[in-house]
Amino acid sequence: MIEQRPLPERRKASAALDEARLRQQAIGVRLRQMFDEVVNEEIPAEFLEILRRADERGSGKS
Repeated sequence: MIEQRPLPERRKASAALDEARLRQQAIGVRLRQMFDEVVNEEIPAEFLEILRRADERGSGKS
């Protein structure tokens, strides 16, 4: 037999779950925004130069 909680307790539990879901959803939205910002940032010229040199060394051009 499944024991059921009184109605006020169930409402409190449900409200707490709803609040937690909303919080998680807000965190997810913000994380996606931050990720998009980072992905869309310009790559620094110094880093591109390092990659270019690494490619040249890898292909034997030195």
